[in-house]
Amino acid sequence: MSDTHTVKAGEAAASRRILFAMILTAVFMIVEVIGGLLSGSLALLADAGHMLTDSMSLALAWAAFRVSGRPADPRRSFGYHRFQILAAFVNGLTLLLIVGWILIEALQRMLDPVPVAGVPMLVIAALGLAVNVVAFLILHSGDQENLNLRGAALHVLGDLLGSLVAIIAATVIIFTGWTPIDPILSVIVAGLILRSAWDLVKRSAHILLEGSPDWLDVQALQADLIETIHGLEGIHHVHVWSLTPQRLMLTMHAEIVEGDGHQARVLREIKQVLRQRYRIDHSTIEVDVHGCADNPDDEQAGLPH
Repeated sequence: MSDTHTVKAGEAAASRRILFAMILTAVFMIVEVIGGLLSGSLALLADAGHMLTDSMSLALAWAAFRVSGRPADPRRSFGYHRFQILAAFVNGLTLLLIVGWILIEALQRMLDPVPVAGVPMLVIAALGLAVNVVAFLILHSGDQENLNLRGAALHVLGDLLGSLVAIIAATVIIFTGWTPIDPILSVIVAGLILRSAWDLVKRSAHILLEGSPDWLDVQALQADLIETIHGLEGIHHVHVWSLTPQRLMLTMHAEIVEGDGHQARVLREIKQVLRQRYRIDHSTIEVDVHGCADNPDDEQAGLPH
């Protein structure tokens, strides 16, 4: 099976995982909203609000997989793969907004405590924990290099932590009656979500800005190609970027020794090394024989000055 088919199969599996997690999250979100209102728990309401945005975010992530599967067309020659990264970026920003809302609401609750019914809160939080564990395991067992799937998993992880915190807060309230534990633990959850959300936003923004893959050393790639391939004298104008973390693109100029058949052989070998060692399936290589045609100051290029 080719790498392209493998990527497509992985994305189809990820799409099914997200759809199932979305259904679980949406159904229990309704239960948690009712429970939060009845018990007066901020932890439950915060988690319910998070689950509401999660349902929307999971729906967006699922739609991204569906849209990204469309073939390329004259207006979008690279296809729709970037829609996954855009969905991941939006999901990360949504998580940051949720963190801000939880912090503001927690501060208000600390300044003006409200009564919290511990027993209903505990029951609903325990059910929520079970649902979120199932949803998280479904998503986490998928390809974590897929930012769209990873963003969905982070949303569900935030829900899972919210349910766990709600259980702890409910237990403390039942046995001690100390209600400030509810907003205090909510702040802790917000802090845990913040770190993951920022990492997701940063990674997806890096791809949207055409950044090189984090793991790739472009200078080492150039040195590797020149050392490995006979007849390749130099490389410049190297640009490497990602449509998604699984779909890498490269353009570069290659200085090739003149000779019958040299160019075709060297190009084939360059593309083979790029595929096998760097997972770069799509590369566009311009051959420079008498200097670089893009440099008007290069006398060897034979261009007018």
